[in-house]
Amino acid sequence: MKVIAGGQTGADRGGLDAAIELGLVHGGFCPRGRRAEDGKIPDRYRLEELGSPRYEVRTERNVLEAEATVVFTFGEPEGGSALTLELAERLGRPSLAIDLDTFDDGAAARKLRDFLRKGAFRVLNVAGSRESRSPGIAARVKSIVMHALRPRAERSRRT
Repeated sequence: MKVIAGGQTGADRGGLDAAIELGLVHGGFCPRGRRAEDGKIPDRYRLEELGSPRYEVRTERNVLEAEATVVFTFGEPEGGSALTLELAERLGRPSLAIDLDTFDDGAAARKLRDFLRKGAFRVLNVAGSRESRSPGIAARVKSIVMHALRPRAERSRRT
């Protein structure tokens, strides 16, 4: 399994941090200048910088490069999260929206694990709300993604 994201604070970094901790391959595409709401995206995230500084360009590229996308929010997706789901639908890519106001971490991890198992996806795009709009989302996403992907990470290390 490879995890990709755009590197924004919040859900993106939670997904990338989970992949790093699990020893999975990670990557994705970010805006020119490694632009994020907190400044420059840290170099520890192995992201490819695009020619455009626009978040929408990065979002579309990550949806295109992934076999599936998961979007984490508190409440209904809006802004970039809604755009991510719209692009996935338009581009014919499977997607899953997880409202963290509705699911606890265990239930969210099971939902993500079931989604991944059904599709046998190898590249997952993790997206969702920014930390400034949804405080605490990065930590929750990291925990959920780690629990959902841990069995896959253990299998890949054995082979």
